[in-house]
Amino acid sequence: MQAEIHLISDGKLQLRHFVELAVTVQTWVDYIHLRDKQCPACELLAAAQQLLAAGMPATKLIINDRTDVALAAGAAGVQLAWHSLSPVTARRIAPQLRLGRSVHSPEEAANASEQGADYCLFGHVFPSDSKLGLPARGLELLAETVKTSSIPVIAIGGISPANAAQIIRKGAAGVAVMSGICGADDPYEAAKAIHKAVHS
Repeated sequence: MQAEIHLISDGKLQLRHFVELAVTVQTWVDYIHLRDKQCPACELLAAAQQLLAAGMPATKLIINDRTDVALAAGAAGVQLAWHSLSPVTARRIAPQLRLGRSVHSPEEAANASEQGADYCLFGHVFPSDSKLGLPARGLELLAETVKTSSIPVIAIGGISPANAAQIIRKGAAGVAVMSGICGADDPYEAAKAIHKAVHS
């Protein structure tokens, strides 16, 4: 199975600016996550509709936390955090969605699998600007999580062209990137470089 690249909005860019960025780089990524914890459902849905209207396939669109918005937008999936609906509940409401679960340990990954998640986002693997002061979990814990998980593990946290290949060598099914693309001087070239590193 080919490694996946997930682009996640970092909450720093306004959603309309993220939409423009996502459309620009979509060639190099497999999934685009709309994630904004402060954003009302109506604004999140509007951003999703803007992405789709700009030509991004619905099969690439994932909504963070909001199963209702994912359904309303016709998105491919929903990314569930610890405070979100459980995968079991989300599956009951939306059996057609691809369900991701955010995890931080092998135990949480196993639990996500038991609850019916299709994949998990594990992190943060490397030091990350969005997790200042929190120690990175590192490549060895990632490898342990991959080894014990029955569902694909996507690594997140501090991913860059320089370290993305290490993630894949540890057995991860892909990478998820926020500031590595959203905060880059040239997001298109950053996404292209990460794609090259992951698939090299």
